[in-house]
Amino acid sequence: MSVKIPPKFANFVSKCTIMTDTTEPNDIFDAAGVSDEARQVEYAEDDIRTLDWKEHIRLRPGMYIGKLGDGSYSDDGIYVLLKEVLDNSIDEFMMGYGRLITITLDDETGRVSVRDNGRGVPLGKLIDVASKMNTGAKYDNKAFKKSVGLNGVGIKAVNALSTSFTISAFRDGLTRSAIFERGNLVSETPETPTDEPNGTFVEFTPDATVFRDFRFNHEFIVTLIRNYTYLNTGLAIVFNGKRYVSRNGLLDLLKANLTKEPLYPAIHLKGPDIEVAITHANQYGEEYYSFVNGQHTTQGGTHLAAFKEAVSRTIKDYFGRNFEYSDIRNGMIAAVSVKVEEPVFESQTKTKLGSRDMGPDGPTVAKFIGDFLKKELDNYLHKDLETADIILKKIQESERERKAMAGVTKLARERAKKVNLHNSKLRDCQVHLNDPKGDEELKLASSIFLTEGDSASGSITKIRDVKTQAVFSLKGKPLNSFGMTRKVVYENEEFNLLQAALNIEDGIDGLRYNNVIIATDADVDGMHIRLLLLTFFLQFFPDLVKKGHVYVLQTPLFRVRDKRAIRRKGSKAKKDGAKADGTPESPAAGADTYCYSDAELDAAVTRLGSSAEITRFKGLGEISPDEFKGFIGPDMRLDRVTLRKEDAVGDLLDFYMGKNTSDRQEFIIENLVVEE
Repeated sequence: MSVKIPPKFANFVSKCTIMTDTTEPNDIFDAAGVSDEARQVEYAEDDIRTLDWKEHIRLRPGMYIGKLGDGSYSDDGIYVLLKEVLDNSIDEFMMGYGRLITITLDDETGRVSVRDNGRGVPLGKLIDVASKMNTGAKYDNKAFKKSVGLNGVGIKAVNALSTSFTISAFRDGLTRSAIFERGNLVSETPETPTDEPNGTFVEFTPDATVFRDFRFNHEFIVTLIRNYTYLNTGLAIVFNGKRYVSRNGLLDLLKANLTKEPLYPAIHLKGPDIEVAITHANQYGEEYYSFVNGQHTTQGGTHLAAFKEAVSRTIKDYFGRNFEYSDIRNGMIAAVSVKVEEPVFESQTKTKLGSRDMGPDGPTVAKFIGDFLKKELDNYLHKDLETADIILKKIQESERERKAMAGVTKLARERAKKVNLHNSKLRDCQVHLNDPKGDEELKLASSIFLTEGDSASGSITKIRDVKTQAVFSLKGKPLNSFGMTRKVVYENEEFNLLQAALNIEDGIDGLRYNNVIIATDADVDGMHIRLLLLTFFLQFFPDLVKKGHVYVLQTPLFRVRDKRAIRRKGSKAKKDGAKADGTPESPAAGADTYCYSDAELDAAVTRLGSSAEITRFKGLGEISPDEFKGFIGPDMRLDRVTLRKEDAVGDLLDFYMGKNTSDRQEFIIENLVVEE
């Protein structure tokens, strides 16, 4: 029997794929940690190579665009390529040129084109701009005062990672074009007269050998476009014929991303080079959206740290009470956008601002944001006493809850401190997301598997990548935290240890693992544990879900083997002195098909016919470690848990986890389907 899920809950999770390094460590090392094999490798002048720009980009694409992916993630490489092209058009708008950008996507070929109405690239430098590293007009504050970046790299990365790349410039009645393939110039046109308005046209097709099986998700592109319009009031972006424009900037962004009703209308403040929107909701934690020069800084940076400090201090000073900053910001949902001259980002992907100052001659970022909020936010609160009163009540409510659980919190922290030395539930990895130094790709690959029971955790622990994959073992079904206060996090030992393992007690800024993966059996109990964990995260750490850190691991339900292939392997094994029972040395090799659904099972059985041998996996513990290795490796299947305004999460949790047992029973009975 099976149960039909209500349509409004059907899209609660969306599929995605994550890439991780599963390289096996070498067991044979000397005292210095160097293998014998490595010592035998010669090192001479011939080993020294100088790569040209396109070779280096194609060899190390992660340095330039982050992870690759196939388009299942919103931050996959194909979207970074689009963003790099759009950033140049946005820079034109920010300098006062071109109020329209047109984007066209061909879903069949994956070809993308972007046309803006800016000033157009100077014709004599068209090829240099597209194919010479560190070439651009953004190294001073004249032509582009507050641009997204200064590196002169982005468009070159797009060129090198595309099978075809075309750039055309229209400038003062003249035009010129150049066509590339994987960064190699194929053809160019001389300057010719044109009636086209000024601007730049870029068309590219991502290289399928780099972005394997890629496919653009329109939803991710629309989100990207909307963010650009929120941050650039008056800019119109047309995507495949549909027009996107924002009239209220960050206020529109906040309204679009709220998943709970705000306690008061958002406070919207604007000034030269800064815009903020602030509100509170009845939820735990803090939620921020930060931007620099139109770039979504998903990891924050100096501007976000300054904003959080300044908004807390201003509200505290306004009420004249000794409030804790954590009480002021609990339940806060805010967006901040600043424009910085010559911004310095901590990586090529521009997800975190490192700039200390607003410009070469400007004030510090902290002073600029602090002075703005001290004046504008304080004035707003003095004028809107109703909003000020609501904020005061929210702060006092957070304060009462914090004080009520102060004793519990102290005991929980002492308990967590003790188990930190030897946490039997946690098998940690070597690289963490919050490491101050280290390889960015490895930090992004850092994952923790939340497993049910010792059997499943044992299999994963045995074959995991110890560099990037940790395991946290649950001892059974967690507590149903729906409708409870945060006190439950500290009183419940399992939840408290999980919170400590993730390092999210004070928010997700210190999150230790980029990917929190729920790995449970695909049976009723496993589904229940999965839902209990999701309830916990959605109740107390919604930002963890909103930022795309939570996933559900898909594991195969069936293994289909070709009995003929097994017999052949068995015969060969006997001749070679291998396993006499005919079991293949590598279960994942050749003869095995792993099926994640009934449809995949039917396809595999149809392909093999009468020679098909079907094994049903009842739980993760039944899958051998050798087999499991393929399921948490580079081709691991994950469902990303999403949280959107239209998901009606409150209704969803109330339906599944609330005290409406009779309603759920009725629904199940009405929707039972008997499978013959």
